Amino acid sequence: MKRTFLLTSCILSGVVILSISTILNGCKSTTITAGYVLTGDTLADGKALVQQHCTKCHALVPVNALTKDVWTVHSLPGMAPYFAIKTYGIDYYKEDGDTSGMSLQNWQAIVSYYKKIAPDTLAAAKAPVPLLNDWAGFTLKKSARSNDICFTTMIAANPKNGRIYTGDVVSGNLTEWDSQFNATRAVKLPSAAVSLNFLPDSAGIQQAIVSCIGRLDPVDFPNGRVFKVNLAGTLQLNQVQSDLPRPVQTLNADFDKDGQNEMVVCAQGNLKGGVYMLKWDAAKKTYKQLSITDRPGAAQAVTGDFNNDGWADIMVLYGAGDEGLALYLNNKKGGFESRELLKFPAVNGSTSFQLADIDHDGDLDLIYTCGYNFRDSRILKPYHGLYIYKNTGNFKFKQEWFYPINGCSKAIATDFDGDGDLDIATIAFFADMKNNPAEEFIYFEQDKAMQFKPHAIPVSQNGRWMSMDVSDVNHDGKPDILLANYASGFLFQPNFTPKWDEHTPFIVLENHTKK
Repeated sequence: MKRTFLLTSCILSGVVILSISTILNGCKSTTITAGYVLTGDTLADGKALVQQHCTKCHALVPVNALTKDVWTVHSLPGMAPYFAIKTYGIDYYKEDGDTSGMSLQNWQAIVSYYKKIAPDTLAAAKAPVPLLNDWAGFTLKKSARSNDICFTTMIAANPKNGRIYTGDVVSGNLTEWDSQFNATRAVKLPSAAVSLNFLPDSAGIQQAIVSCIGRLDPVDFPNGRVFKVNLAGTLQLNQVQSDLPRPVQTLNADFDKDGQNEMVVCAQGNLKGGVYMLKWDAAKKTYKQLSITDRPGAAQAVTGDFNNDGWADIMVLYGAGDEGLALYLNNKKGGFESRELLKFPAVNGSTSFQLADIDHDGDLDLIYTCGYNFRDSRILKPYHGLYIYKNTGNFKFKQEWFYPINGCSKAIATDFDGDGDLDIATIAFFADMKNNPAEEFIYFEQDKAMQFKPHAIPVSQNGRWMSMDVSDVNHDGKPDILLANYASGFLFQPNFTPKWDEHTPFIVLENHTKK
């Protein structure tokens, strides 16, 4: 079952659908539709129909994952059009997939099921270890202030020279910052930069690939672009591809062993999107776009030789609709064979992942975050947070550890304190800013095997963090943490007024940890 995120339509359709349902409640006759016999038992009928229909397009969402109000006013009305349920006489558009329709009796059985057993509220998750409010060996450094409100969408530090690059959705600039965090150069982009991938070469790093998303909000409007930018000169832009559906990341690797790197674009889109390969056509002097998959929702990808056959593969995290982690194995013929590794409920809002051997057993484990919370169910969710999945072999993952963080949006694992194990830094763009702003940034210090000491470093008053990078900015041999301030907008909690700094584009947490 796919979802639509048109909030106003959801509310209107919800009123009509649920008012119709009250009329049908008195009908107890047995009906046979789509292979299922309605028995009149609300729980049995609803459960069977949900399992039959609501797993065709994404993993089953537990009933207790959302409140009764959210199910009946937002989520269920939003899904109704995909089963040809009309509201106010409007025949909603249908997307690809199973749109054969559903009888009104069956739809009513599903609605009644959720109304009866969905909870009124979601209980907050209890953290296994309380947050420590300290600096944990880090020191705050701020960039030069801006006269304007900051809408920093991306931050990345050049690992060779420490220069920092940021994107801003309002100015539209890609800006370079020096070692004193003063802006030195800028170039205008057609839309906000959300990802920058440096391209190392024999001369150091002279170029980078920049992904310009087009629209930040999840809509189907394919005006995203990918550029190569010359970092050594005047930040000169060379367009690689245009008309992309919300590209959020572009990677670079040689997938066909011809000595020429290809690019892989995560075009997240909304209801339409995909993962595309851009291959250089020397004769036409342009990039040819090939589709690896037309599955929308790609939030992040990594490349690597995951089956040890000498050929580059791709692993992709999908964070909307059909959420999950998929592996695309290089078939050595110019294509890929897909393998589903994990499926996540469509309310997770998967945001980031990293592969790292966190338990030192020789296999790459999965560090995963979920917490995007600006679609049709904008409530705090106790299952949002930071997860660790153990790789039990051949990328079969088993959940090993979880720490609840409302709206968690990214995690980066590295050995911050130099003790030989991996620590983890997290940001939460949709944190509980009203009641627990400390969770906007947490540093998880691993002091024993798979045991973490969570430090709530007190930077919540300095901004709201949309992007994070880790790099040795001051060249002292220790990884520092860079946080990009998207200071206004995307608020989802009622009766909340932000009080953080709106005029500092980014901050750096200099690492002075000692072991």
